Amino acid sequence: MSGIDVGEELGARAAQARALALLRIRSRALAVVITPAAVAVVLFAAGAQGHLGGPVWDGVRWAVLGIAVVVLLVAAAVAVSVARARPAVSPTVPVAEEGAPDLYRLVRDLADRLGVPAPSAIALTPDCDSWLEDRTHRSNRTHGSNRAHRGSGSGRTTTAEAKNTAPVLVIGSPFLWWMRVAELRAVLAPVVAGTDSSAHPDIAAARRFVRGLDAAVADGAAPGRGALRGAPVTFAGWVARLLLRACRERAAEMERCVAATASMRAQGVDYALRIAAQEQVGLAYAGWDRLLTRVALPAWRMGRWPSRLDAGVVSALTELSRRDRLADGFTSRLGERPACDLLEEPGIADEATSLLAARLFHGGPAESGPDWAPVDWQQYPDEVVDRKWRTEAARLHRVLDAMGVPPASVADPAVPTLARVMEHLAGPGGPGEELAAGIGAAIARDDAQAPAPGPAQQTASAAGADPLDLWGPDPLPLFPLQPPRTGTELLADHVAAMVCCAAVDTAGAAPGLDWLDGPALLVDGERRADLAVPVLSLVEDGDPDPLRSWLAEVGVRSDKPVRLV
Repeated sequence: MSGIDVGEELGARAAQARALALLRIRSRALAVVITPAAVAVVLFAAGAQGHLGGPVWDGVRWAVLGIAVVVLLVAAAVAVSVARARPAVSPTVPVAEEGAPDLYRLVRDLADRLGVPAPSAIALTPDCDSWLEDRTHRSNRTHGSNRAHRGSGSGRTTTAEAKNTAPVLVIGSPFLWWMRVAELRAVLAPVVAGTDSSAHPDIAAARRFVRGLDAAVADGAAPGRGALRGAPVTFAGWVARLLLRACRERAAEMERCVAATASMRAQGVDYALRIAAQEQVGLAYAGWDRLLTRVALPAWRMGRWPSRLDAGVVSALTELSRRDRLADGFTSRLGERPACDLLEEPGIADEATSLLAARLFHGGPAESGPDWAPVDWQQYPDEVVDRKWRTEAARLHRVLDAMGVPPASVADPAVPTLARVMEHLAGPGGPGEELAAGIGAAIARDDAQAPAPGPAQQTASAAGADPLDLWGPDPLPLFPLQPPRTGTELLADHVAAMVCCAAVDTAGAAPGLDWLDGPALLVDGERRADLAVPVLSLVEDGDPDPLRSWLAEVGVRSDKPVRLV
């Protein structure tokens, strides 16, 4: 037996030992519940045999019986709450086998090579990660701990289902578009290897126990119930939290052992290629993060959602490969077959995951509408970049109007010009802080007056049922993509937007898209990335000379009118 086989066997035994420890916690809890009933049975049996007689012992017997009944009723209520609680699952886009036969074939071949059960289905997530997830319970929920026990295929179901149904393989959609087929297979090998542990009865039972507790805790913390109906659920959640606290360390150790065992089992499959593929995982994560924060987020805030985010990540990563010396040679891979070719209709899958990404990271309805429409990359400069600049420029002039700042042109005071902004900010000690505060307040007002996202409705798309059908009428992002910005930063953005509008209207410039940095100003077809420094000199120091030099170089007329939204 090789060292890898020995390590795999030891890891499997360690995982099983942790699973048994978790099941012992469940057994101890059951023992605590039935102890009063057992004591009552002993007392009544003793009384029937003539032992422990007298009124005192009769009172003790009936008191213990009452306690036993109460404990059993409470335990039954808690057990029902845990059993009825629906474990959390990650919002994903399902991939039917008829829509991706090559992808299913690749995964099944991989499972055969590893000697493990094949996943029961495949789904896509708008994230740079892949994991196994048990979805054998009858219904799921999307709030709560959306990724509890990620990578382990955890879940709750009946004993028969747990033994016969493999978990779902969830694949990060950016991997499919950026990685080549061989790289994807190498990355998925240790993930698919985890289905072996999911089929182990002790590990499956332990996971069902932990997942049930986790779901009960989430139910107990959910608002919206009356006092009469909510008290039992809240109490059940409190009990589940105590048990979950006792299980946490052992559950984490079990999952670490499961992951280590799966990794050892997968070492015999594409191990050398997996090392190179992991570099692509890091690169994909970096490009995906830049694409979301710099490119997608401005569009989402404008009520538009880019419909080809996964195709965009390829462009972003290709650009990153050109700029970064550490990424030299990565673009040579692009001649190989991309993993998205394993899908029959990659465009439809890309659109579905792009909409899901918009709803997860920003919030929004499940269907397109006047205030929530898809945008192609070709339309992005005009529908997002230009509109963003002109909206911010209009807000800047509204704040100047509210502050009573006089127009730059007395002859035509209604015409907005860049000169008005520069004259107001020019000079040491100028009112930049007052204008920045006004911009921040205006943004807060605009956000408060913006229409709330529509309810998460069922959408008839190729992806199937809405993965966020239980999200609720007012979805919230999972986490903020961008930290709060200071007033100075917001003011600099608005001044830069005004400069860009003036450049487009008076110097023949054009809005553009940089795959890594988002909205860009194109002059003679080339991106001008040198605007930030002169704008900051004006905003922070009151020095307009660097910006005037920049405007003269580009040919922008600050005294000419600018079209606003």
